Amino acid sequence: MKLLRHGPRGAERPGMLHTDGTIRDLTGLVPDIGGAVIGDTGLDMLRGIDPASLPVVDPATRLGACVAGTGKFICIGLNYADHAAESGMNVPPEPVIFMKATSAICGPNDPIIIPRGSVKTDWEVELGVVIGKHAKYVSEADAMDYVAGYAVTNDVSERAFQTERSGQWTKGKSCDNFGQLGPWLVTRDEVADPQDLKMWLTVDGQTMQNGSTRTMVYGVRFLVHYLSQFMSLHPGDVISTGTPPGVGLGQKPPRYLRAGEVVELGIDGLGTQRQDVIAD
Repeated sequence: MKLLRHGPRGAERPGMLHTDGTIRDLTGLVPDIGGAVIGDTGLDMLRGIDPASLPVVDPATRLGACVAGTGKFICIGLNYADHAAESGMNVPPEPVIFMKATSAICGPNDPIIIPRGSVKTDWEVELGVVIGKHAKYVSEADAMDYVAGYAVTNDVSERAFQTERSGQWTKGKSCDNFGQLGPWLVTRDEVADPQDLKMWLTVDGQTMQNGSTRTMVYGVRFLVHYLSQFMSLHPGDVISTGTPPGVGLGQKPPRYLRAGEVVELGIDGLGTQRQDVIAD
């Protein structure tokens, strides 16, 4: 299934994508796409619904972030060997973990907002993993049982805020609209191998990133296991698993976003995003 949320920001409604390409409304059947709804029982219930029986949503309707109630947006840094190389950094001996503020989360086609004082706003197409049930001290063998599904994420970053000012990376990762999520949550049964997905990103039509999750250092199964040793994972939590090479920081010379540009990105089977770049 492909689950989604549609409507104005802060008033999104639950929905699903029909196989005919239309968006169907789930209002009244589930409270939202999150919580118990994305657990195994909730997903089984949704699979029993005929999308053709549901109201059609106007295709011009805004899409919100594909999951509600995200308590933690956990990011993994330098998780692609080729991206670590372009950043001039070594592959870490354990996953690099940092948090993106949940207030950064927005819809897949909401604009990228260049924050005030920014000179190095950058892009990062990433595979997002959505947790479906409470996970704590899970084994690597059982880790995939805790995954509800997958989504495209854009881990937008302000590099000067991130690395050139004192402190940790959080302030360079958490500006408003720095976390596009969606267009849909694709349930794990529809993704045969999350470690074999092509991913891409363009700026004004120019290809910047053209990679694959095959070059991920720490895979989805290991990351769910690993993170659960340090913190409980809850339904709706998102793990953004890192980016392949081609970010603005890695261009020669570096190239960063400017107001008026358009960013498009996608991952095979998980959909695409399109964002206008605007100034705050």
